[in-house]
Amino acid sequence: MDTFRAEKLNNFNLPRRIERLGELAYNLWWTWVPEAHDLFEDVDPSLWERLDHNPVRFLREVGRAQLNAVTHSKAYLDLYDRILAAFDDYMAAEDSWFQRNHAELRNNPIAYFSTEFGLHETLPIYAGGLGILSGDHLKEASDLGLPMVAVGFIYTQGYFSQHITEDGWQEARQVTLKFEELPVMPVVDDRGEPMLVTVELPDRDVDARIWEIHVGRVPLYMLDSNVESNTPADRELTARLYSSDLDLRISQEMVLGIGGVRALRMLGYNPVVWHMNEGHSAFLALEQARELVQAGHNFEDAVAKLRAGNIFTTHTPVPAGSDEFPLWLIDKYFSHFWPQLGLERDEFIEVAHREMPWGETFSMPVLAIRTSEQLNGVSELHGRVARRMWNFLWPERREDEVPIGHITNGIHPGTWIARSLKDLLDEYLPQDWLEHVDDPDVWEGVQDIPDSELWEVRRHLKRKLAHYVRERARQQWLHDGVHPVQVVASGALLDPYMLTIGFARRFATYKRAGLILRERERLFDLLNQPNRPVQIVFSGKAHPADEPGKQLIQEVYRAVKDADNGGRLVFLEDYDINLARYLVQGVDVWLNTPRRPNEASGTSGEKAALNGALNFSVLDGWWREGFNGKNGWAIGKDRQYEDDEQQDADDVASLYHTLENEIIPLYYNRNNPGGYPAEWLAMVKESIRTLAPQFSMRRMVKEYAEELYLPATEKRVQPVK
Repeated sequence: MDTFRAEKLNNFNLPRRIERLGELAYNLWWTWVPEAHDLFEDVDPSLWERLDHNPVRFLREVGRAQLNAVTHSKAYLDLYDRILAAFDDYMAAEDSWFQRNHAELRNNPIAYFSTEFGLHETLPIYAGGLGILSGDHLKEASDLGLPMVAVGFIYTQGYFSQHITEDGWQEARQVTLKFEELPVMPVVDDRGEPMLVTVELPDRDVDARIWEIHVGRVPLYMLDSNVESNTPADRELTARLYSSDLDLRISQEMVLGIGGVRALRMLGYNPVVWHMNEGHSAFLALEQARELVQAGHNFEDAVAKLRAGNIFTTHTPVPAGSDEFPLWLIDKYFSHFWPQLGLERDEFIEVAHREMPWGETFSMPVLAIRTSEQLNGVSELHGRVARRMWNFLWPERREDEVPIGHITNGIHPGTWIARSLKDLLDEYLPQDWLEHVDDPDVWEGVQDIPDSELWEVRRHLKRKLAHYVRERARQQWLHDGVHPVQVVASGALLDPYMLTIGFARRFATYKRAGLILRERERLFDLLNQPNRPVQIVFSGKAHPADEPGKQLIQEVYRAVKDADNGGRLVFLEDYDINLARYLVQGVDVWLNTPRRPNEASGTSGEKAALNGALNFSVLDGWWREGFNGKNGWAIGKDRQYEDDEQQDADDVASLYHTLENEIIPLYYNRNNPGGYPAEWLAMVKESIRTLAPQFSMRRMVKEYAEELYLPATEKRVQPVK
């Protein structure tokens, strides 16, 4: 451990016997190891909850008396020794999957770039699914032992905190992060000074500080422009995610792509593989090309050389979702750059030129595609959509010949599985099942779980959700001065023993959050059926600049406030990782209603399935591959529509028919001595058995490694035996 890092950890002033709690707090490994949570929570449970599970802030604020007390507890010290030993074994392991199968390539780093990373609720530097996927990718890369290094932004104001007004309008509240209270370390040079990387923007240079987050064995380097050498405006470049201001957005993406490459070089990395997770970081290819041109290559040869090691993953199924910059903006920001590539202006524009309905653009996905040899979508259907979208770049090829494949997204089980369910699976699956979570045979033991035991775990998770939601509503009533109707809308009447449907995701219009509200009277009748009631929990944010998305939240919230639903519609504001954890673990049914084929993959339903919730979804993204007729329900058919209104009408009819005739009767059929729904639980077991291995992050990252990373590595280097 370097001297600076040791001094930083010593600031906690912990009792010597448990001083390594500080080291553990600064490595996010603890977030996916349940017993590691206990090392903090057991010291002061109420403070741990109040500080939203932030170990760094917790160790700064917890009383010395509580710390001293646990040093006299044999049970606590035994746990401490066991967890720290496990942590040391994990960090030093020489028998990871990658070491066992590809040890000869272990010294060839893989650089992973993403504009957001969803790692834990204490680090609100993510907006939604892309960030959660990026975070899970790093965790699994660590578990598998891949030689990965990652680059992103640490946003000084994070993503916004959401407040819903009495009328249902989303208000965005910004909170400035205090880095000293977060599990991030500044990267410093030999003199202890912050390490800075510089990127040239119009008429000035912008410096970015480098921070490091330890994600198990994977280092994540985060760039931050809030440094004294920058102008006040440039200090705000990395303040927030996804600005709609084009000057700010292109500046951010230059810092991420160009600055990210330079940061890795400064840190001594020489990656052989560069993975762009979406197009935001595609400027990294221009910096790679600049390096090669400066070394004596011409631009064409430089691109041919760098393409072999570049990978581009697209998550966007619609053209409007891509970053497209007008040419005047490219002239403004890159007129100094194309001479360094040995190019004229028109030659530079042609690298990523695209005709859009509003004019000519410099397209980030086109730049990524043309500078990457390996291209993939994130589900089988999305791969098809991507080949259709980008066919124009290969006009001589048929659509099915476009070289864009797919690797379907997965989730990191250790992060998302409920502890009580994990304990149950420990009894009935092989001892090392989490190490082989992608092996379908491992999951056959799910069928051996007694219905009564599975039902009790599911009821426990529903009670946890209800308690959490009701306590949130209570706190709103106590501290926020909200209207009583808002307290009810926030779940004060949530019932832990009622059929509970969850709908939680980004509120984009194509996700059709209001689809189930289209027949409101019929819905309210279902919610309030005597002896067979239903409750639906909504949650999610719209981008602050997405007015239609905010209007959709308002539409849903007004239905939630309608007294005729009996308090059985709920909207939970400020959706984040912590709330998502309660929802995917605690609902009975996970509802997903995207307008097909606009859901590139989706992963929230995969998390719900892992925890025993049943999916009820349009056959889009991952669910089209996962649904087998016995492990959940489909909304609509596996077909394309030309008319959106007809698709909506057909999907509403399918949704209500299935809800009324299959889902509700099955859940409330308790014709057995134990009083539990045996047929429902049979479907739950089938869902876990079939979906958990197929949609695990372990399967996904292994596919990235063997289908993309390793072939790219072998093209770039000669393996060292």
